[in-house]
Amino acid sequence: MRSEIGDLPAPFVDTFIGGDELSSYDLSEVNVTSVVAKVVTTEPAVSVELEPDSDYVLNPAEGSILLINTDYSPLRHGQTLIVRGRSEGMFADAELETYVSDAMTQQTYGRTIKTRYRDGHGHIRYDLEPIELENLPAVEEPLVAYLATVNALWTLATDAATDIDVNTAEGTFVPRSQRYRQLMEHLAELQARYNALAQQLNVGLARIEQFQLRRVSRSTNRLVPIFQPREYDDTGKPERLLPPIDGDAYDDESGVTSPLYPGTWG
Repeated sequence: MRSEIGDLPAPFVDTFIGGDELSSYDLSEVNVTSVVAKVVTTEPAVSVELEPDSDYVLNPAEGSILLINTDYSPLRHGQTLIVRGRSEGMFADAELETYVSDAMTQQTYGRTIKTRYRDGHGHIRYDLEPIELENLPAVEEPLVAYLATVNALWTLATDAATDIDVNTAEGTFVPRSQRYRQLMEHLAELQARYNALAQQLNVGLARIEQFQLRRVSRSTNRLVPIFQPREYDDTGKPERLLPPIDGDAYDDESGVTSPLYPGTWG
């Protein structure tokens, strides 16, 4: 997924020279996963590695570090702060996990894997196991990555939608909205690639499904129950199906009680 977005983690090294003024410094990267900070003093030549929470506080999302030890806060003349770390890129791992989870929910909605086996009495049984990331077919793994990438790029497109073009009196023109247009064009191409592969495999929310129509009994005016279709050798108990019933638009809101007789007409 990071390869599709072009958002690969990268190491960084930042150097800040003290001037008896600042205690907070902005790092060159955001979404920082881990850092190693040390203060180097020229006279005398001493290098001290700082401890988190006691010497400094890191803001990983915004990519900033705050010195709280009075020996280095503020950073003095002759002292140099060196921060080495690794960033996750534009998206943190926790954010990507959310996108992948949403993509898995959409990709596997209403789908199960049926396994045939014999129970302890020798009867043939069928086990329905929901499809999850652990048992997802390997051919669908790229589809989940594409769908998660689409969801992530929608976040970037929403952020870029607020950018407006800049025109100055000197004739300078900055087309900031071009970023949004390019993102939307790439989103359309990526969505088309996902749709083409999903249609070939008949998976995802747009897959072709076969439904059963509900029948109303003429003698009772009630829906006839339907059951899950089974293999001919399945000796398990019938599984009742409860499809949704549309009709909220025709609900009677008058509050008048209707005469109902359970088990008969009505």
